[in-house]
Parts: sequence; structure tokens; C-alpha cells
Amino acid sequence: MKQLSIAGLLVLMISASGMAQKTITSWNKNQVIAHRGAWKKNNLPENSIASLRQAFKINCFGSEFDVHMTLDSILVVNHDPTFLGMPISKSTYTQLLTKKLSNGESVPTLKSYLKEGMKQKKTKLILELKPQNMGKERDEFLAESALQMIRNLKAEAWVEYISFSYDICTYIISHMPNAKVAYLAGDVAPEKLKADGFAGSDYHYSVFQKNNWIAPSKKLGLTVNAWTVNTEPEMQWLLANEVEFITTNEPELLFETIKKSPISSGWKLKWSDEFNGKGLPNPTNWTYDVGGTGWGNNEKQFYTNADTLNANVDKGSLNIIVRKTDKENKNYTSARLATRKKFDWKYGRLEVRAMLPKGRGLWPAIWMLPTDWKYGSWPRSGEIDVMEHVGYDPDTIHGTVHTKSFNHTINTQVGKTIKSDTHYSEYHIYAMEWYEDHIDIFMDGNKYFSFKNSKKGIDEWPFDQPFHLLLNVAVGGNWGGAKGIDETIFPATMKIDYVRVFQK
Repeated sequence: MKQLSIAGLLVLMISASGMAQKTITSWNKNQVIAHRGAWKKNNLPENSIASLRQAFKINCFGSEFDVHMTLDSILVVNHDPTFLGMPISKSTYTQLLTKKLSNGESVPTLKSYLKEGMKQKKTKLILELKPQNMGKERDEFLAESALQMIRNLKAEAWVEYISFSYDICTYIISHMPNAKVAYLAGDVAPEKLKADGFAGSDYHYSVFQKNNWIAPSKKLGLTVNAWTVNTEPEMQWLLANEVEFITTNEPELLFETIKKSPISSGWKLKWSDEFNGKGLPNPTNWTYDVGGTGWGNNEKQFYTNADTLNANVDKGSLNIIVRKTDKENKNYTSARLATRKKFDWKYGRLEVRAMLPKGRGLWPAIWMLPTDWKYGSWPRSGEIDVMEHVGYDPDTIHGTVHTKSFNHTINTQVGKTIKSDTHYSEYHIYAMEWYEDHIDIFMDGNKYFSFKNSKKGIDEWPFDQPFHLLLNVAVGGNWGGAKGIDETIFPATMKIDYVRVFQK
């Protein structure tokens, strides 16, 4: 009986140990890392215990914090090398205690921060070791002091490590087996990070946009974290590219953005252009419809071919510019861009974030035409107008489809409108979801038009073939010029922040 009791006790102990381990590692499963804690919404001090607790409260995956060393070798948590005007590396901890954060807290020590973090088992502690600018030896002393404290507190399971110092990062990798370490500076390619034992990269989001390092990192098994991401468009881009983590001052906004992200609804990014270059649009993505034939609508512009006066990329946007300039037999120039055939698609979700040009006589459009005209010329093979706007009707956005049975030449077109008073001054997301049995059109997530497949044949539903995207601004025409053209509005620009195509 005694032996059985001991055996039973051992089983219970092992089970309890397994449960404890399971609890410790049950971290929140999301991409949200609160930068210096969740401080902004509630006006808490950055890097305070209060901001750390708030990150726990809203269930962030991680809470990032910054560690410095005082003159008397006490590790404290603060972002800047100065604490309320006092240089940390040249001040004793006692001296720092003479100052208080806005909520009355003293500067937190690393020990107090870790102990607070270990009271919960859902949010990781993302420890950033700040280079001390006092030589490599001092940085290594900082790193070893932090690691020793973590060992003493048995806090290893809670902590992951980041630094702008490559030497500090590699020191941690070599002295803390199994530690997850990411580098911050953004100047090292994924292949070297992998070779040097890093778990991932933690770069400014613009580094990933510029270098296209997300896919190579994933292929190598490196995690991708982007900092410091505080606006929804950048959050959406990173979510669309399925990065593991996003560090932000706006964790509440990021949680809301995750809920609205196409990725959360099962869409997967297939193609995008974020317009991060400068000059002409990327020629591997775009071609041009060229000429001044009126384009079937008696339009008054001449569409130019790869002319930066009418189509250029600058400061993260594609600009389609309409100018009052004589070109051949027309008095205005503009651009009409079309995606190259390799990017054409059948069924999926399109998003275009754009700001529209203002003025009577303008006719900006985001729309789609068939690639191969499977059922014959327009309108039999179909057209999808994701966004159209005419300047003489300034508060109205149109979403429309055209087929042989439903089109404007016989006054049977099918579509709806949505009202807006900020499309000239702010970017909005114009989106379309195209399925086998229906098409939905949205503005900023608000579905305002749906067109169903009647199953009555191609004259009503020709949308079972690949289409391509067009972006243009027309001048005048049967619709756009119905109330004339205001000659004082030129030049006028449609700005496109991004184009993204998703499929399930």
C-alpha cells in the first residue's frame, strides 16, 4: 500500500508539473505587442507597471519594455537614456528615485517588472536591452546582468529578447540556450540572422516593404515582427502579409483592425502594389491604355503612355493626374492603368485605398474588364465598376455591373450608391468581393451593393472568367461631362495608396 501511495503521489506530481508547464506556455494567440506597455489610450506613463498591467488586461501577446543600467549597476525600465531629465547611466538608482512618473510610480526596476509579469501567464515580456554607448564590455555586462536576474527569478518562459545592438543579441544567443532573440536595426538580411541563431527579425515596417524580406524570413523559419505600427493602413498591409507580430502604441486599434482584416475572414493575399517606389508605376505590374478616341463615352482626355506627368509614384501613393494640356486632338491628358495579364483573376476580393479628385467634369474610376472577352465584345463579357464618381454629383459614390442584359446603353444597368463627404480629403477603401454566385461592393467595409447570379445564362452573368483591374480619371464624356467641365480645377489628382487582391 505504501509503495502504491508513493507511486500515486509521483503520478500526481508529474501531472501537476505538466499542468503548470501547460499553463505557463498558454500565451495569448494574437499578433499584438504593446510598445512600452498599453499606455496611450488611458494616458498612462510609458514603460510603467500600470501600462504593463493594461497590456495584460487587453490580452496582448506581448508587452515590450526597455532596460538600462544605472551608475551603480541597477537595471531599470525606461525608454530614453534619461529619466525625467536625469541621465540613467550617470545616476544612481537612489538619485532616480527622487523623480516620479505622472501616475506617482517610481522608475521600475527590471526585477519589479519581471515579478509583475510573472503574476500572469498569458502575455509575454518582450525585453529590449538598450546599448549603453559605453563600449562593448559595458553592453555585455548589461546583458549578463539581465540574464542572471531572469535565471534567478526563473522567468525564462516569460521573456523574449530584442536589441538594436547585434553584439548584445548574439551574446544572449550564446549565453541563454533556447532564448528567442530578434534584432531591431533592420540592416541584416534574413539569411544572416538565421545563420547566427536568431529566432526572427523585428524591423521597422518600412524595411519589410523596401526589401521584401517577409517571404524569405518565413521560408527560413524566422518570425517577423514589425515596429512601430500605429495606423490602420500599415497594420492591414502587415496582416495581409501574415506577419507573426506587430508592435504598436495603439494595441486597441490593432485588435479592431485584426477583426476587420480580410485575413480574419479566410482571404489570403495573392498580389498587391503598395506604391513604395518613386517615378513611374512598376512596369512589371502595370500597362497603359493609350489614346484619345473618346473610349466609347465621348470622353475629352488623351490617355498617355508611361508619362510621369500623368502617372507617377511618390511618397507611398500612385498619382493619376489630369492636366489641361493639348495632346493630339484633345485638350486634356490623363492616364488609364491596367494590371498586366499575369495578375488577372477569377473570384476573390479586391481592395483599393484611394482619395478622389474634386471637380465638375471629372470621372474617376476603379473598375474591371474581362481578360479574354470570352463571350464577345462589351457589354456581353461584362464589366464590374468597383467605384465610379462624377464630379457634378459630389457626395455620391457608385458601384455598378454591366452585362448584355444590364447596361447603361439600354438604361438597365444594375448598381447602387453610397454617400460620402470626405472622399476628396481622406483615403477610403473601395472593395469588391466576387464569388461564383454573387458580387458584393463595399466602401470602408460597408456593403452597399450586391449582384446575384440569376443562373439564367451569360447575358445576365458573364462573371465566370478572369478579369483585370483598371484605374483612371476621365474628363467629360456622356456621364462625367453631363453638366460641363469646370476649367479651373486642373491639374486634378486621384491618389491610390494601395491595390490588394485576395483569394480564398
